[in-house]
Amino acid sequence: MANDDIIRVSAEAIIHPDDLEESFIRSSGPGGQNVNKVATAVQLRFNAVLAEGLSERVRDRVIRFAGQRATKDGVIVIEAGRFRTQEQNRADARSRLTALVAKAAEPPPPPRKKTKPSKGAVERRLKSKAGRSTVKKLRGRVGDD
Repeated sequence: MANDDIIRVSAEAIIHPDDLEESFIRSSGPGGQNVNKVATAVQLRFNAVLAEGLSERVRDRVIRFAGQRATKDGVIVIEAGRFRTQEQNRADARSRLTALVAKAAEPPPPPRKKTKPSKGAVERRLKSKAGRSTVKKLRGRVGDD
């Protein structure tokens, strides 16, 4: 395979064409008589466990993000059949796999910094609570104290 077929997602995620396995299946849905004769839908299999272009962090995350599309062996199966030609469905499946790997390769969010309310905010909250308390106390019967 040519070096052009390599899909570079990020520095720690590269998809080699040898890791991809495509098979064409019959597409479901409308299509007239042609739908029963031509296998236009593509089933793309990507073995994430054996893929050398993925770092360990990206590998774990891509399998987790794949959800039900991942098998127990770590193979991600993507079916694309919304277009009428094999080429369009193949491109659609590859772009969906690339998007999944790109999402897994995103850096983790920065850790949350703990904050506390300002002194003025605490005083305003307590003052409003005291005001509500007095309003509720005044709702009682007139003779009760």
